[in-house]
Amino acid sequence: MQQNTTPSAPPPQLADIVLDLVLYVPPSRELPAAVPAQRAHAIARNSARTTSVISGSLALPPGVLGWLTVVPELISVWKVQAQMVSDIAAVYGKTQTLGREQMLYCLFKHVSAQLFRDVVVRVGERVLVREASLKFLQGLAQKLGVIVTKSMIRKSAARFVPLLGAVSVGAYAYFDTLQVARTAIELFESDIVIEAEIIGST
Repeated sequence: MQQNTTPSAPPPQLADIVLDLVLYVPPSRELPAAVPAQRAHAIARNSARTTSVISGSLALPPGVLGWLTVVPELISVWKVQAQMVSDIAAVYGKTQTLGREQMLYCLFKHVSAQLFRDVVVRVGERVLVREASLKFLQGLAQKLGVIVTKSMIRKSAARFVPLLGAVSVGAYAYFDTLQVARTAIELFESDIVIEAEIIGST
């Protein structure tokens, strides 16, 4: 009888990885651009190609070995995406306003927009960003960890198909990164207002 090689329980460290990722905003070497959208899209394409190569390479090992590379792949991809968000903020001249709330929003809004309804609110041409307490961010990271784990399990079957699985995983990373970039560009093209009230402080 063939054993089920897909884990049924979520990797317990995912929430911690998500939280660690946003508590440190990577610095950028990018400068404010005369045409920020053009430079931002170039950064997005380069980052998407990088994450595609990372994901496709780590998905090459077949079977259980392929599953063991899932978390390292996520960490590597998220780090590239976090740097991308920082770089896009820089070309729009918004480095000073880029905090952990915006980083979390850019990286994971496409995963579950509902989770961020109290953190980032669009009001006309402006975007209101409410600062969040560490406790609130921990809860948000926990929820995102559960959602990401479910997505990982659904896509895990692809890793058991040699080469084809690697191609599909790489393609997913490419378009996932472009989604993150789209969120970042939409955010930093807007006027950002930081609200002093801290969510989850009581």
